[in-house]
Amino acid sequence: MSEHLTGFGLGMRRPHYRSYIEGTAPVDFIEVISENFMIPGGKPLDTLMKARRNYPLALHGVSLSIGSADGLRDDYLKELRRLVDMMEPAVVSDHLCWTRIDGFNSHDLLPLPYTEEALDVVCRNIDRAQEALGRRMLLENPSSYIAFPGAMTEWQFLAEMTKRTGCGLLLDVNNIHVSAVNHGFAAADYLAGIPMHAVGQIHLAGHVQGEHLLIDTHDQPVPEEVWALYRAAVALAGPVPTMIERDDNIPELEELCAELDIARGIAADERIAA
Repeated sequence: MSEHLTGFGLGMRRPHYRSYIEGTAPVDFIEVISENFMIPGGKPLDTLMKARRNYPLALHGVSLSIGSADGLRDDYLKELRRLVDMMEPAVVSDHLCWTRIDGFNSHDLLPLPYTEEALDVVCRNIDRAQEALGRRMLLENPSSYIAFPGAMTEWQFLAEMTKRTGCGLLLDVNNIHVSAVNHGFAAADYLAGIPMHAVGQIHLAGHVQGEHLLIDTHDQPVPEEVWALYRAAVALAGPVPTMIERDDNIPELEELCAELDIARGIAADERIAA
């Protein structure tokens, strides 16, 4: 039986595997990239099974391609379902994006036009994925660097998507900030338009300034502007399980846990204020 996800967690990354296997990492849950463990056996899967005994687990995918007009891959869904049945995660999530066309996987989280046609495609694919997995999924808002003409804003698209499919949201606060700066919308408007009752998890991460745009790199500490937006999100959403993603330039576990304590403090402050 999978646990309910609560508290504050980290993405389980290779330099810290031993701490998770031994159960000494001071976190409430762990998250891993689903595709890294969608294999029939071997050391990675054994490592995850050992860590899973100590912590509730979130599976976070990057290749479901929920926005693909040609539908979802049967083999992918079967492999993901096998991992879900084996690990009994508290959460299964992926991204609002597309990654694949004609069998080719770009390995990039590519943006969608926010149109009624795209919404129909996304909702149809979410329905199929949730049926195949036998559970509700969370979909993450993307960071983006180009924007297509559309009939609605990203937050309106997400709100209608959750209404039609019953899926939840993985609210990536860093992605909101990155996209807001890149495209010139107000992050406060985004938060106001999100159905906060649908938010099942929050991601925090860092980014860098590119030549013209902010780039979502997951290789820096969470910056002050993202912490401020997290405070605003928590004030609206209440106590939502929160984790920090760090995929490169990975520091010692103690440094990441100290950063996670900032999230704990913000959430505690907002509970007192409420």
